[in-house]
Amino acid sequence: MSRAAAHLMTTLHVLVGRFEDRKDRGATAVEYGLLVGLIAVAIIATVVLLGGELNRLFTAVQTKLAAIVVT
Repeated sequence: MSRAAAHLMTTLHVLVGRFEDRKDRGATAVEYGLLVGLIAVAIIATVVLLGGELNRLFTAVQTKLAAIVVT
């Protein structure tokens, strides 16, 4: 067995052992769901706040690239 395969098997064994007998799986799933929700809110807020500025930036780049291609 190669070292990489042995390392993978050891890692899988540790992970299976860690999550096999957990009684709080539901709580962990809820926590991950809340985390994903908060990250989504942060991304949406960033896009809303910076959306106009990014649009202007991309429009300026597009205009400059179009001028380069035409000439």
